[in-house]
Amino acid sequence: MSSSQTFFSTSDFVAARMWKVAMSEEVGKALQSVVDRVNQAAARRPKTLPAVPPRLVAVSKTKPPEMVVEAYRQGQRNFGENYVNELVDKASDPVILDSCPEIKWHFIGHLQKKNVNKLLGVPNLFLVETVDSATLADKVNSSWQRVRGAGAQRLKVMVQLNTSGEQSKHGLLPDETVDTVKHIVSKCSALHFLGLMTIGRYGYDLNLGPNPDFQMLLARRQEVCDNLKMPLEDVELSMGMSTDFEHAIEVGSTNVRVGSVIFGNREYPNSAGNTPNPSPAPSPEKSSKKVSEDAAKKMQHLTV
Repeated sequence: MSSSQTFFSTSDFVAARMWKVAMSEEVGKALQSVVDRVNQAAARRPKTLPAVPPRLVAVSKTKPPEMVVEAYRQGQRNFGENYVNELVDKASDPVILDSCPEIKWHFIGHLQKKNVNKLLGVPNLFLVETVDSATLADKVNSSWQRVRGAGAQRLKVMVQLNTSGEQSKHGLLPDETVDTVKHIVSKCSALHFLGLMTIGRYGYDLNLGPNPDFQMLLARRQEVCDNLKMPLEDVELSMGMSTDFEHAIEVGSTNVRVGSVIFGNREYPNSAGNTPNPSPAPSPEKSSKKVSEDAAKKMQHLTV
């Protein structure tokens, strides 16, 4: 028998099984709690806002495919990833392809033009939320036509704004919003403009009043709609994450991106190139129960 062959003991099997059961319970509870909070926040929205039900995007970056499958099994369909390579690997994982036929992938990280072709080959790609220039829009438009063919359904995109003015954040200058949207609508026939997106400044204190980044996005949407004669309800707003998604929904967000509250705190690779901006403070929600990494990895090789 080959010396490289892996042996699994009964304890490995039991540990892997326990990890899966614990993960299933924690993800299910956390997801239902977030769904309830989303619905409650939507009910508190002023009636003057467009009655667009908020879409919950479960951000699964750094998390294993098994967690995505569990959230899908609990009814979640929209999932977000920040890194092209991780999205390509995860969306093409046989476990996800077999178990999640109706999954909808959102790309929510910074998109470099050199990675566009790779991203657009992702199975079940639903929405690119981070188009931040007319040049990038042109690249995505031409690549989508080439990769998917002339008869393909238009790719949904959002335009990302840097509403906080931080150099560490990507996105358009707010003053460029109308011209960029106009370019996409008039020049990019393979793209469907869905709305505007922002990350905003982390840790804003709501005791100081409504989040100014969200207010900026609302104002820019109004400008887009006024200039392009578009109904407000046709221009979505992607704003709000784990620490502020309820406030975002209350003021008009139609798309919130929630990760750690559902899947637990993230573990990033020890690589400067893969380290994102600092994460928000840990959520008060319980994190997923942790067992040894060895048992979790071995679970992928076991039929449980």
